[in-house]
Amino acid sequence: MEQKKKVFIIIDGNAIIHRAYHALPPLTTKEGVPTGAVYGFFSMLLKIIQDQKPDCLAVTFDRPKPTFRKALFVGYQAHRPKMDDDLSGQIQVVHEILHDASMPIYEVDGFEADDVIGTIAQKVQSSKFKVQSSEIIIVSGDKDMLQLVNSHVKILAPVIGITKMVLYDEEKVKEKLGVEPSQVPDYKAIVGDPSDNYLGINGIGPKTAISLIEKYGGVEQIYQNIGKIEKENPKLALKLAENQETAILGIKLATIVCDVPLSFSFSECSCAKISRKNLKKAFEKYSIKSLIKRADEILPEGLDEEKQLGLL
Repeated sequence: MEQKKKVFIIIDGNAIIHRAYHALPPLTTKEGVPTGAVYGFFSMLLKIIQDQKPDCLAVTFDRPKPTFRKALFVGYQAHRPKMDDDLSGQIQVVHEILHDASMPIYEVDGFEADDVIGTIAQKVQSSKFKVQSSEIIIVSGDKDMLQLVNSHVKILAPVIGITKMVLYDEEKVKEKLGVEPSQVPDYKAIVGDPSDNYLGINGIGPKTAISLIEKYGGVEQIYQNIGKIEKENPKLALKLAENQETAILGIKLATIVCDVPLSFSFSECSCAKISRKNLKKAFEKYSIKSLIKRADEILPEGLDEEKQLGLL
């Protein structure tokens, strides 16, 4: 009999809260406290638990302090607008509710949530969990995450509102971007990323980038073959040569770090530890009562944690 896969969900907290904030109309408590993003976040979380039936769950967030990428490139994400006060306040509320409901939060100064997610995914893949046929599902709308996809890791990305989602496996990533997941940083280094405010190689678009990657491999291999490229296309070779430092910097900015120093354990991520009682109290407190019934329907209470994890 085939062993059931153990499912580990990692949620990109900032990305999902932003999604909820912009997808839903503003909601408030009777006291006027904004709660639209809070409602959207937990509505999505409950749906994910219902659909994916995870054994473990972790939520990650960005920290306010500058990351190592800002030290590498002072203009990194410089064009991003200041976060709305209403949204920043709701991020704190989400933190509070997650903590009270015993859902673990992971965040590390100097690193983005992307790096924390990559590190947790790496730890899960290199652990006892993998031996038991694990599946890691990262919930995020951030395209950078697609580089983490492999035979054990998939990305669940919201595409319409907070309900319709697409699951990306290796084949789906190739279909979307034209490159393998591991080549996503190389692709971004060449074409750039306006949302993070780096431009890539001037004059080279997605079609040419994909062609170069398919023919030579990553950025390093492309520059190793610059002489061959020059014979076939002198203008393209010149563009590459003039922007080599930019491309190398782009790789460093685009690559998700998977060895962030953080304390992690499966037991604290067990879905059996989620406090349905405290979650419902929070929903009552913030006037999002429609989620109370859903929590009752979706969340188990009092499961045997060790049995569920299958670690004994």
